[in-house]
Amino acid sequence: MLPEKLQRKYYQALFAKDKNYDGIFYVGVKTTGVFCRSTCPARKPKYENCEFFKTAQEALLSSFRPCQRCRPLSHPDHVSDLIQQLVAAVEKNPEQRWKDHHVVALGFDPSTVRRQFQKRFGMTFVAYARACRMGIAMKEIRKGESVVQAQLAVGYESGSGFRDAFSKIMGAAPAHQREHHLILRATWINSLLGPMLAIADEEKLFLLEFVERRGLEKEIEYLRKRMKAAIIPGITEPLHSIERELKKYFSGSLKQFKTPLFLLGSDFQKRVWKELMKIPYGTTKSYAAQAAAMGIPAATRAVANANGANQLAIVIPCHRIINSNGALGGYGGGLARKEWLLQHEKKFKNE
Repeated sequence: MLPEKLQRKYYQALFAKDKNYDGIFYVGVKTTGVFCRSTCPARKPKYENCEFFKTAQEALLSSFRPCQRCRPLSHPDHVSDLIQQLVAAVEKNPEQRWKDHHVVALGFDPSTVRRQFQKRFGMTFVAYARACRMGIAMKEIRKGESVVQAQLAVGYESGSGFRDAFSKIMGAAPAHQREHHLILRATWINSLLGPMLAIADEEKLFLLEFVERRGLEKEIEYLRKRMKAAIIPGITEPLHSIERELKKYFSGSLKQFKTPLFLLGSDFQKRVWKELMKIPYGTTKSYAAQAAAMGIPAATRAVANANGANQLAIVIPCHRIINSNGALGGYGGGLARKEWLLQHEKKFKNE
């Protein structure tokens, strides 16, 4: 539940159709069962009939349907026929367990559908449909219904199937949902060097990686287990912040990131990463020089390994570390990206 003061602020933005809040919050209207953008042109509901959410995923999991007027699941500047038709199909039959063959029956290519939904909303179409079904169950659980009753309400005959579906969205089984789970949000950020995945809570950024990075799935799993967290699609202020800063970085107008970071690693790894952040924009340092600067010149290999464990690409600039002979060395995002980043920073260093 969001703080009362913040809810009041969001309601004022809703009433004013404030475009500055588009994507910052969504409002579920209890009387109609739909959820909307801040800019929805529909008649405004009373404050007591509103329920505010930070992400569309949260609204779906609370059993609200997307508004047909403002289309909160669609990109503000683009509403494809494919997305419109599939969202409408799910709304018509929210208890349907969607599979690829259902998508084919509607005349769509499953891989195209997955790609469009993932790019626009940070989740696949099947995940969206599952979230709609799970939203019905979540509503029942919140009202105090048993897990068995909830799974029957959305057509799950198998308890294990229900738990698996729930876990894919929330990262936790229903029976454990009332425990101490931290909720982390994940979003897709398009950059000049390709799409990136960012994960954060309400205060700090935990992960920022190119989606093509080898072993990314293991990084996410490690993060989830270490933090005992559920990771679901969504947006928080640190995610908004890093997206804004990345745009400025790639345009050459930002040289130092200010988005708050959460460093998940050993004490030694944190020391290495903090040393990396001291390397000035547009310059490089060797692995040996980095180890020497830390007062441990014999630990070059350990420092290099810690660099490789960095989960905050670009922001913690491990791309600025090169070999003593001038060769690029390694980089989790690929050497082509590393070379581009170094040339980019060199170009804008004195501007």
